[in-house]
Amino acid sequence: MKFLNPNLAQLPVPLRLGAFLLILGAMWLPFALPLHFLLRHDPNLESIVIMAILFLEFFAWVWVWGQKVQGYAHPFMHYGLIWTRPNGIHALSGLAMGVGFTLALFLIMAAAGWAEFQEAENITPILIEGLLVGLGVGLAEEFVFRGWLLDELELDYGAIAALWLNALLFSVSHYLKPVAEMIRTFPQFFGLTLLGLILVWAKRQTRYRLGLAIGLHSGLIWGYYIINVGNLVRYTGTVPEWVTGIDRNPLAGLLGILLLLILALWVRGGWGKRLA
Repeated sequence: MKFLNPNLAQLPVPLRLGAFLLILGAMWLPFALPLHFLLRHDPNLESIVIMAILFLEFFAWVWVWGQKVQGYAHPFMHYGLIWTRPNGIHALSGLAMGVGFTLALFLIMAAAGWAEFQEAENITPILIEGLLVGLGVGLAEEFVFRGWLLDELELDYGAIAALWLNALLFSVSHYLKPVAEMIRTFPQFFGLTLLGLILVWAKRQTRYRLGLAIGLHSGLIWGYYIINVGNLVRYTGTVPEWVTGIDRNPLAGLLGILLLLILALWVRGGWGKRLA
C-alpha cells in the first residue's frame, strides 16, 4: 500500500482517524453493499455477516496501519492484544468480575423488592449464546476503543485527555439514536462514560494489556444477556425506571451507576495491579 506514507503519523489525530476510517470504509463497502441485497430477506443474518466482515477487515487494517504508518513491529502486541498466560488470567478474572457485578446488581434489586427472580427454561443454550456474544463484542470493542483508538489519542493528547476522550467517544458511539430517545434515556450516557473510564483504567492497571478490559466487558454483557434473554427477572414497578434502569438497561439507572462507581474505585485503586 504505497499510499500509506509514514507522514500520515504526523497529522493531527482527527485527520489521522478520519483517514483511517475513510480507507476502512472504502475496503468494507464493496462487500457490504452486495451482501445487503443478497441477505436483506433476513435482517439478523445480514447484520451478523456484514458486521463480522467489518471487524475482520478492521483487525487486518489495524495491523497494516500499525506497521506502515506508526512503525510498530508488532501492532497487536503494542495495542495490548497479547496471547500470554498473564493476559489470559486477567481475561478470566475480568469475566468472573463482570458476571458477578451483574448478578450482584439484580440481587440487590430483589432484596429491595424492586425485582423478582423467575424460573428459566432452556437456560443452557442461553448461557452458551451469551458467552459467545459477550466474548465477541468484548474482544472487538476493546480492541477498537482501548486498543487502537486509545493509542492514537495518547500519541497526541497525553494520558488524562486521552482517558476522557476515549470514554466519551465510547459512550457517544453507543448512544446515537433519535434525539427524543437520547433525552429519554439520558442516564445511560453517564453509565456508558463511566464504563469507558473503567475499561481504560483496567488496561492501564495491567501494564497496557487488554485481557482484563476484554474479560470485564465480556462478563458484563454475558451476565446481562443471561438475565435479559433468559427473562430471569420481573420488575415489580415499586420504584421508577430511572432507579432500576430505563428500558431494563442497568447502565441507564441510578443503582447501576452507583455500582459502577464502586467498580471504578476498585479498578482505579489498583485491583488490576494486583493481577498484573
